[in-house]
Amino acid sequence: MNVKITRNAAKVIQKELAKEENQGMVLKVFITHSHGDHAHYGLDLAKPADADQIVKTDKEIDVIVEGTDPLLDGVKIDYLYFPEEGFVITNPSKGNHGDH
Repeated sequence: MNVKITRNAAKVIQKELAKEENQGMVLKVFITHSHGDHAHYGLDLAKPADADQIVKTDKEIDVIVEGTDPLLDGVKIDYLYFPEEGFVITNPSKGNHGDH
């Protein structure tokens, strides 16, 4: 599995992971809904379990990937400030470049 985190997203995630109440937590990405050839994704912070698949990223942030669905492989996590502030999760390697 491969997960890409942009610089903007990494800054926000690292700030959250540094909070005292989030010590021992890891970023988790999962599919909220899939249909056809693409999926919609969600993010959460969770304590890793023994069975969890943890992916290392180039931003030094570990990510729990929930499940083995091929639509999770190649997920890109970004954080945008405009037009609305928030996370955007896509999978460009599977042709998913944003919500429809």
